[in-house]
Amino acid sequence: MSAQTRSRRVTCADIMKRKGGEPIVSLTAYDAPMASILDPHCDFLLVGDSVGMVVHGLPTTVGVTLDMMIMHGQAVMRGAKTALVVVDLPFGSYEAGPQQAFESASRVMMETGCGAVKIEAGVYTADIVRFLTDRGIPVMAHVGLRPQAVNVTGGFKAKGRSNDETDTVLAEAEAAEKAGAFAMVVEGVDEALAGQVTNTVSIPTIGIGASATCDGQILVTPDMLGLFDWTPKFVRRFGNARERIDEAIEAYAAAVRNRTFPGEAEVYRVKKD
Repeated sequence: MSAQTRSRRVTCADIMKRKGGEPIVSLTAYDAPMASILDPHCDFLLVGDSVGMVVHGLPTTVGVTLDMMIMHGQAVMRGAKTALVVVDLPFGSYEAGPQQAFESASRVMMETGCGAVKIEAGVYTADIVRFLTDRGIPVMAHVGLRPQAVNVTGGFKAKGRSNDETDTVLAEAEAAEKAGAFAMVVEGVDEALAGQVTNTVSIPTIGIGASATCDGQILVTPDMLGLFDWTPKFVRRFGNARERIDEAIEAYAAAVRNRTFPGEAEVYRVKKD
């Protein structure tokens, strides 16, 4: 459903109802101008902790802070008018237990106005998900490849290569569902495993490096637009924004150097009394 036909903002309940129905469309957003462009096309926008890598130049998402997520969440909420906005809880802001998670999540929701938070959900976070949802904070889970755990797993590696990995991902998904998550991101898993997760849980699955059988899809917007020379295997470039931006900047630099900018249309001529 496009924003032109939406009379109100999408809710978590709306997303839940899409299980097994029309695929859910999502992209990441980190600022107001891009959020306003994405809003008419997306059911929800994720203010992902990927902002640390694609905007701030960090090597992983581990260095992202709660203050950073709140700042970018506020910006996205200013630009998005009808899409549900979900904000990641960053590394270190919820793992200590339910009370820490509630303090972080409630601050995010109060200071940004977003509709939900997302956490990377191992089995150990089930109590956290339940604690949050019982207190009025909708939670989107994230299973499979979990970027915040990169220092334990040894890198960004797809999951599902062994029976143990498959069992772990399924356990994560089932625990998150039972704890009350309204949807879950399934990242970087074997295609068959992604289908198995989708068929096992009763809540929508949002694939990224997973399978077209998921209930929806999400990509990191700068990756999808072709802003970087390298992108993960699972990314399809739907545009070449880097090349077009480079062309525009080259034209601007040339116009400045040959003094054709600013021209007649871009200067002020103040009338004198």
